[in-house]
Amino acid sequence: MKAAPTDQPSIEFCRALLAGRVPEEAITFCAYLLPERAGVWWAHECLSNLAELLGDNDLELLALVHDWVGEPGNPDHRAAVAQAVEMPPATPVSWIALAAGWRDGSQAVDQASAGFPPAHAVSAGILAGLARVSLADRFAVLSAFVEMGIEMAELEAQQQAADAY
Repeated sequence: MKAAPTDQPSIEFCRALLAGRVPEEAITFCAYLLPERAGVWWAHECLSNLAELLGDNDLELLALVHDWVGEPGNPDHRAAVAQAVEMPPATPVSWIALAAGWRDGSQAVDQASAGFPPAHAVSAGILAGLARVSLADRFAVLSAFVEMGIEMAELEAQQQAADAY
């Protein structure tokens, strides 16, 4: 992201990015705005909407990420994610699997992460998926993804506020 920070609240800033010269920055901002597990789920949901543009391996990885988000502590899911990220990310969903692995903090994945937060991989995965969308539809899809991210951020904030009481 090259956008300079402002004093705007996060949601307003995100919408301003979407309306700005480089609307893709709103995807990156959402990826960092969301808590890590929620960010992985958001990416899963975004890429699930692009299923017709994904290959069989990506569809299998989407199912794996779905299972991991549902039960991140399940050793079977953790092992599957760790195995999935042994290969360098080359597809949209492989980035999301990498984000799940980074979030889990497995040792094999730590070596591949080189200090990047999961949000980095979430952003890369969603943007790689968007690159497969036709130019005529890209902004509409990007906008829908950003709005979904904003909704998730608002729900996460409400949940955190409720948990604080």
